[in-house]
Amino acid sequence: MTKYFILFLLAILTSRQLKAQDTLRFDTTKTLQEVIIIYQADKLTPITFHNISFKDLKTKSTGQEPSFLLSETPSITNYSDAGNSQGYSYFRLRGIDQTRINMTLDGVPLNEPEDQGAYFSNYPDILNSVSKIQIQRGIGTSKNGVASYGASVQLFSPNLYDTTKTTLGFGYGSFNSLRAFGEFNSGVKNRKTLYVRVSEIYSDGYKYNSSNNSQSVFLSSGMFYDKSTWKINLLAGHQQNQLAWLGVSDSLIKVDRKTNANKNERDQFTQCLVQIQNNWQPNILSSIQSSVYYTFLNGNYDFNLNGFLGLPSTNELYNYAFQSNLIGFFSNYTYSIKDFNWITGIHGNTYDRQHTGSEKTLGQLYTNTGYKNEMSVFTKAAFTFKWLTFFADIQYRYSSFDYKGTVAFDKMQWHFINPKAGLSAELKTNSIIYYSIGRTSREPTRNDIFGGNDDLLADSQGNAILSIINPEYVIDHELGFRHQSQKLVFDLNLYYLDFKNEIVLNGKFGPNGLVLTNKVEQSYRTGVELSVTYKVSKRFSLINNSSFNYSRIKEQKELFNPILTPPIILNQEAVYFYKGFSLAVSARYQDKSFIDFANTSLIKSYFLLNGRIGYEINSFRFDVFINNITNSKYFNNGYVDSDGSKKYFVQAPADINASVKYSF
Repeated sequence: MTKYFILFLLAILTSRQLKAQDTLRFDTTKTLQEVIIIYQADKLTPITFHNISFKDLKTKSTGQEPSFLLSETPSITNYSDAGNSQGYSYFRLRGIDQTRINMTLDGVPLNEPEDQGAYFSNYPDILNSVSKIQIQRGIGTSKNGVASYGASVQLFSPNLYDTTKTTLGFGYGSFNSLRAFGEFNSGVKNRKTLYVRVSEIYSDGYKYNSSNNSQSVFLSSGMFYDKSTWKINLLAGHQQNQLAWLGVSDSLIKVDRKTNANKNERDQFTQCLVQIQNNWQPNILSSIQSSVYYTFLNGNYDFNLNGFLGLPSTNELYNYAFQSNLIGFFSNYTYSIKDFNWITGIHGNTYDRQHTGSEKTLGQLYTNTGYKNEMSVFTKAAFTFKWLTFFADIQYRYSSFDYKGTVAFDKMQWHFINPKAGLSAELKTNSIIYYSIGRTSREPTRNDIFGGNDDLLADSQGNAILSIINPEYVIDHELGFRHQSQKLVFDLNLYYLDFKNEIVLNGKFGPNGLVLTNKVEQSYRTGVELSVTYKVSKRFSLINNSSFNYSRIKEQKELFNPILTPPIILNQEAVYFYKGFSLAVSARYQDKSFIDFANTSLIKSYFLLNGRIGYEINSFRFDVFINNITNSKYFNNGYVDSDGSKKYFVQAPADINASVKYSF
């Protein structure tokens, strides 16, 4: 893939030489801004979405994993391996796991194509450079990359139009956790701009031997002309973790809550993403947004088999190494006139990932390579007639998977047609009611296909042993009401997800520690979600993000609840402002949820109380974050092991983090 990287460098150098008019023309109807990512929804789009603003990101970000901030929005649960907010952490939305949630940065897929997961830990402190997040719950609008099966999370790169500013920050807290960063934004000068941020993050972790040591760089640069803009993003991260991904039995938790079931295991990963964007406006009615991107990953993790099986540890230690390359492009054409907006686009990428398994004393045991290709085209339109807006969106998506190893494998291919349609009605200037229906499809992951094995197994006749090979489907109904005024922002929606052949986590792990899945005959997820912000006064606000979920799986005439899907989640926050001072108290209640298909084992409900105090004076900002004020002893993830024992993931007790930022 070296030649592709060289092509990227050449493209950057060439873009620097592009000519345009020497002065900006102010008689044009539109002033071009940065590259516009057209997958996000606005107030008239008849889908369910939630925006996290730049202000909230800057106020609440302490270098924690994004799942902790996302969990403050409706229907999201999260947990971390180490028990605190750094290192590996995960989230589920409407009970749907992370491999079935589309995640992008400026339209670039962040999900790893083979197993469809996105690992924010490889890009530590990423929220420090994000200008906005939009969460589309349900299938949403058409996206690049893996299917928006349960939801999509769109990250947007820094706003290069911000004023010239340099910020230095340092934070320290419980478990010897620290974050140090430097950030610089040049502002637009002579049509050019530069943003760069460098971060260092470290934590011992709450559990024993669960430390995280990571670094990252985010660079963004742009050039702005009359009818075109160019932008390049470079995001690179490196992390080293002591591993803690195994649950701990309740008997050991009672003895010492910091117990780590993983023994002498570490990992290290380096990941880099490069993207070149262009926005060209040939006339006032049309624009074309195009992008090419390349992502590189290299790393490995240890696996203590005896520890995994609950046996005494020996010198035996396995290691799984990966190296992957993803290169892709997308281009979208937008046409807007009066009350009509039409967008059509194409996306494609090619991916390869080498897997190498070895053992400390035996050396290399195997190597194999997976190949994943994807191509999609979509077209969508919105037409507004008086107070009604009609919306339609259809996508064709092609995906293929091939494999080269010691076992013969026939290339797999999938073809999907994903239609969506909806209607929104503007009842008053600030009130909208909407309904949408859509269908989307998703192919199984490599892990689903291989039954949790990193190296494909064969039967006695040499034929590949395959597990799940058929895709899953969902029909999504969304009905909602939105209202926005100076004092009140109110969002209420109902959803019904009807699945066919749903691929769900079964709470168990495979022979190399990867989570296992089952395919279920019939299932549905339905619920109500609420998001409210009410300004009681200029200084005091109340924020509520809550959800109620009712989900069932039908398999062989048996009806049961899906795992890790709590019926009720309540988030309530009270915020007080006075000049440069701010005080916020937030409370979270999460209902019980099952951790096995038999619905005999569960995680108990829990209540959390968190707080933060901030003070801004001149060029300084000071913040103190206090988590789990009441010192609740809880866990929010678990599974039932093969021997029938219950294993849980303990989360941190009361902890504190303080930070200072200086901007000039």
